[in-house]
Amino acid sequence: MRQLRLRGAGIRESGAFLLGSRTVTGGWVTDFVFYDDIDPYALAQGHVHLAGAALNRVWDRCSATGLEVIADVHTHPGSSGQSLSDQNHPMIAIRGHTALIVPNFASSVLNLRGIGIYRHLGARKWISLPSPRAGLRGLKF
Repeated sequence: MRQLRLRGAGIRESGAFLLGSRTVTGGWVTDFVFYDDIDPYALAQGHVHLAGAALNRVWDRCSATGLEVIADVHTHPGSSGQSLSDQNHPMIAIRGHTALIVPNFASSVLNLRGIGIYRHLGARKWISLPSPRAGLRGLKF
């Protein structure tokens, strides 16, 4: 959260892919790739926009580490609701992908309760998942 806040500098969105391993009982995040590390211009417009080639760097990292993309996370200036752009342009357009949205440019690194959690159903359809009361611990991906 601290890196999301710092990278956005309180004036623009920032984000990352969360990498880890899936098991029958869920998934665990053990690594992450920040958008601006794989595409230096990803945050230049104030909102997240990744060049298509940047995703190749994510897949290369997954291949090298044996991890997979568990979810993506990005910040919003206000609430943690999905924008129309978020709904229409998922970072990973695969059914079942999870997207997390952190409100207020991640200004509160300790309060995780306001994070929006969304699961992609395919065809630009999403469901909102309940936020865990005590943060993200125990959230199954």
